[in-house]
Amino acid sequence: MSRIGVKLLLVALLLGSGGLWLGIHTGKIKWSLKMASLPIKYVRIEGVFQYLSKDDIKTVLEPLATTSFLEANMQALHLAVAALPWVDSVAVQRIWPDTIDIKVTEKKPYLRWGKDSLITEKGVIFTPKSLAQHQHLMVVTAPEARRLEVLEIMKGLKTALADESLELAEFTINSRWSWTIKLTTGLEILLGREDQLKKLQRFLRTIPLLGKQQIDAMAVVDLRYPNGYAVSWKAQAPPAIDWENMYAPEATGVAEQQ
Repeated sequence: MSRIGVKLLLVALLLGSGGLWLGIHTGKIKWSLKMASLPIKYVRIEGVFQYLSKDDIKTVLEPLATTSFLEANMQALHLAVAALPWVDSVAVQRIWPDTIDIKVTEKKPYLRWGKDSLITEKGVIFTPKSLAQHQHLMVVTAPEARRLEVLEIMKGLKTALADESLELAEFTINSRWSWTIKLTTGLEILLGREDQLKKLQRFLRTIPLLGKQQIDAMAVVDLRYPNGYAVSWKAQAPPAIDWENMYAPEATGVAEQQ
């Protein structure tokens, strides 16, 4: 074969292989375009909800779920759902070929925090749209930075009061760390800034001596005294105290000294 013939053969082979490569490459482009255009057909929301609305989740997801299946931004979807007040945790996953799976865990309210918020037992504060369903919860108002410490103190107060069949309704600590508690009966107890638990225990020891009628007639008990406390009574006249019975041996449980 002449040199001219060899050159023509090589050119033909190169053109043929180039056309084959171009065809394969074009096929890959078409396949990639097809994959990229796969729509999201389903958004599956999983979880057990008492307060969280699936409509709320749908509202924040709709603007982000209009892209294709592969182009959907998983981080943006995650952040949008996680920002909802009632969401405790969220996991977002693609499920081939057309589904976005979202698993959501709802926060569990433990107490009301201040006027507008709730707090979980782990100390997470959040503000839902409404507190109408949570009016039965105890109210705590305190410096937010010390909320975990406050929750532990509150648990101790509840236990001490429960021993005397009393129930805590509100617990307030101001910026100066002065404590005030309010019972479900409406009785307000001022504990001050020092030795609060010691003062409360001292007051609780007098409850069996005073009796339920006396306790129910109290409006405010001020324990901010080193050796006693002051009482403000409700509007009606306080019941008379039977001082003799209060100090009788059978009332105090202490044997009379001869």
